[in-house]
Amino acid sequence: MQVELDEFTVCGPEAGPYAITTGPDGALWFTLVHHGKIGRFTAKEEPRLFALPRSDGRPSILVNGPDGALWFTQTAANSIGRISVAGEVTEFALPTPGAQPFGIALGHDGALWFTEMGTHRIGRITVAGEIAAFPLPLEGGFPSAIVAGPDGAMWFTLNQAHAVGRMDAQGVTTLHPLAQGAAPVGMAVGSDGALWFVQIGDGQIGRLTVDGQSTEFPLPDRAARPHAIAADPAGGLWFTEWGANGVGHVSLEGEITRVALPTPGSEPHGLTVAPDGGVWVALEIGKLLRLRRAR
Repeated sequence: MQVELDEFTVCGPEAGPYAITTGPDGALWFTLVHHGKIGRFTAKEEPRLFALPRSDGRPSILVNGPDGALWFTQTAANSIGRISVAGEVTEFALPTPGAQPFGIALGHDGALWFTEMGTHRIGRITVAGEIAAFPLPLEGGFPSAIVAGPDGAMWFTLNQAHAVGRMDAQGVTTLHPLAQGAAPVGMAVGSDGALWFVQIGDGQIGRLTVDGQSTEFPLPDRAARPHAIAADPAGGLWFTEWGANGVGHVSLEGEITRVALPTPGSEPHGLTVAPDGGVWVALEIGKLLRLRRAR
């Protein structure tokens, strides 16, 4: 695959850009997991960094809310945050200590749904700040990423239980086991209506239909440690290879191609596909990377 790669420095190498998405204002928004900040970037402006109340709160995943703001998890601060496009921050403390929220997604009901790694539950918060939580039918599952599925339910990965879960609006859960050692993390809905996810433990890309049919696609480097995944509007999905310093693409048929990153030890984490088709990747070395197919 012929691509063009550009890197943009947005902070120091110790801050740790982690998750990234295109905000409602068209800019790129990202979390700085090690410095307790939310960043905003466009190619025509200097990066803007917004400090959160706790520098050690570990902002992790962020998504667009239904209210024109971005919502994010703070794993160490045990809270859900909201930031307006002007940089105004509001925090909602979770009622259960040690919940450790991580993944977050906008649900079909207009609420934000999130995973609680520490208490093995799925949480829900409305834009008014009303919080509820639903227990999972196992302890120690370590729920990680979460997405709104095409069937009206929320789907999520269970990293330590080596499984994918489905939860309906009433909190009823169904589990789909994977191979031992799969350790799924990132998840996305493909254009084929299936759930696609990365298996960081055994170096594979997984695909699961809403009726439970599972397929695995091994990576050329099984030690690549795939971390995050995002749907490609042009077909297939993009994913990061945290352990192999690369970005990969998987077609809907399971064909995998790989792009090596220009800077060694970049530690690619989150990624998103911008409206213009460019793929943006958060690199923990303090940079954002733009990947575009060569013309």
